[in-house]
Amino acid sequence: MEKKTKNNGPSFFGPNKPAGNPKGNPKRTPVWLTVFYAILLGGLIFMMFSGGTANPLKKEWTEVREQILPGGYVDKLVYIRNERKGEIHLSPSGIEHYKNQFAGKVPKAGPHFYFLVTENFDAEEELEAARAALPKNKQFKIVTEQKDNYWGKVLDWFLFPILLIAMWFIMLRPMRGGGPGGGPGGVFSVGKSQAKVFDKTGAQKVTFKDVAGLEEAKVEVMEIVDFLKNPKKYTALGGKIPKGALLVGPPGTGKTLLAKAVAGEADVPFFSMSGSDFVEMFVGVGASRVRDLFRQAKEKAPCIVFIDEIDAVGRARSKNAGFTSNDERENTLNQLLTEMDGFGSNSGVIILAATNRADILDKALLRAGRFDRQIHVELPELTERLDIFKVHLRGLKLVDGFEIDFLAKQTPGFSGADIANVCNEAALIAARHGKPAIDKQDFLDAIDRIVGGLERKSKIITPEEKNTIAHHEAGHATVSWLLPNANPLLKVTIIPRGQSLGAAWYLPEERQLTTTEQMMDEMAATIGGRVAEEIVNGRISTGALSDLEKLTKQAYAMVKYFGMSEKIGNVSFYDSTGQSEMGLTKPYSEKTAEVMDAEVRKLIDQAHETATRVLTENREGFEKLAALLLEREVIFSEDLENIFGPRRGGKDPNRMFKDEEHAA
Repeated sequence: MEKKTKNNGPSFFGPNKPAGNPKGNPKRTPVWLTVFYAILLGGLIFMMFSGGTANPLKKEWTEVREQILPGGYVDKLVYIRNERKGEIHLSPSGIEHYKNQFAGKVPKAGPHFYFLVTENFDAEEELEAARAALPKNKQFKIVTEQKDNYWGKVLDWFLFPILLIAMWFIMLRPMRGGGPGGGPGGVFSVGKSQAKVFDKTGAQKVTFKDVAGLEEAKVEVMEIVDFLKNPKKYTALGGKIPKGALLVGPPGTGKTLLAKAVAGEADVPFFSMSGSDFVEMFVGVGASRVRDLFRQAKEKAPCIVFIDEIDAVGRARSKNAGFTSNDERENTLNQLLTEMDGFGSNSGVIILAATNRADILDKALLRAGRFDRQIHVELPELTERLDIFKVHLRGLKLVDGFEIDFLAKQTPGFSGADIANVCNEAALIAARHGKPAIDKQDFLDAIDRIVGGLERKSKIITPEEKNTIAHHEAGHATVSWLLPNANPLLKVTIIPRGQSLGAAWYLPEERQLTTTEQMMDEMAATIGGRVAEEIVNGRISTGALSDLEKLTKQAYAMVKYFGMSEKIGNVSFYDSTGQSEMGLTKPYSEKTAEVMDAEVRKLIDQAHETATRVLTENREGFEKLAALLLEREVIFSEDLENIFGPRRGGKDPNRMFKDEEHAA
């Protein structure tokens, strides 16, 4: 039998909470606050409409004595002693005489004029003298009185305390029922945790089925979830659950999504908080929020605490106190270290954290006992990209027979967030063109839009500049096609995109190791555009800026990091910890730096010679390619094969375009 709860309506200090509804109705306004607002509004309305007439006009005593009183228009003069103020009440004839001074709005009951005097003013003597100087038909009454402003005294004594009490109730009310004063960000909750709590009944539930790819990472975190569901399975063998797991990887790879899946799968409370939520302008607030977070977590143990972007608070503590240190952030980090593994018991609380800058985290934070596992979430490979595309294509309307495999092959190096962006851009492009469904060309245009930027066909380019750009891009395409170890070319365009005047798309092999020969061929293809300008025009331009930047960085990486220089030898100055970024000195001598600069120049000269040789030996095909670019503005790998023949060595570019697809 259902038990009914009784609700007697709202009380004066807020809404009553029914016995069957412990949460009550926090959005309902209390009765006392409604009454307060009504009284305030009524007072404002009364003040606005109560007057209705003009105020009395101020005059000087000299003018009153010499002009107004002799005219015989004064009926009564009231002198207020405590205010040293005189009020003049006009007769009906006086009102008619002076009505022009009131702009048509004459005070009905008076006073009509008033004057102020100093302390030296002798009211009895001055007023009697002024009346005595008038004839009998112009005499007026003189009234002397004392005014006491009782309402002013009441307001002085009670208004300020009433306002203080009202403000106190307004700030304390949210602490009882929830709201801006006692909720997140309130003045009484600065040191409270800002963590959001999720449970299995949440409306927006994400599970591991919604996380495509990341198979190895899912195995790691699924084991944590399984331990919480079936603890005896592990404790029977003496095992202990890891205290913490750190998700590390580039931006957009799905670290936060994986944490959401853990929240959806686990049957335990899940606390979510960002590292920046601990940072506050007030001293000691960060450490206080850490303590409050773990206090709540211990009360609901077993549970999971997720800290996103933990590098905001977990950055390595500075060794130079006062130079680059931040006492407040370091105090917050110290409290976090203590709570994760200190003297206090912290059993049943599992910490998940995510960052893309694990190299700058404090070593004490990464040690076993705090973060027992570091789960690397890398950029998806071919099969993982295929699974991610399947997830994001669920809600899209595609043409019949659409093949998803080519999308995964077309997007090497794309993260999960990039793939989601590709799918959304493709839908927008198809809608812009009025298509009933999304086809392959829409996805190709979306990839070009994301990689190269928006097309800028309206950009003004002179014919001479366009000819230089065509030969520049043809130089890249020719060298990359004819060198066996360079990345296979996919598409070349001279249509401006973003900040570039032309672009070449490559389809790099997904390899883990790169040899010296491969890097040298890629460098030759990179400088091929500058070499093409030298051969055709006999002069160079600023168009190779980005090419030269990439070329220089790659050459220095070969010498400084990969040990691919004969004179430098098998030495690497690469710092995987990232600590050398703060150093002011180089880990090598000035003489070694000179040798490194010389070796870099030597590598770049070799790449320049290779590109020059390839373009000179294939000058006829190179010119045909440039002419074709000027004619079509966009060419594909099939066009290079028609001119130079099949690509020698390496991996053939993936042919995903048909004639009808690139006819435009």
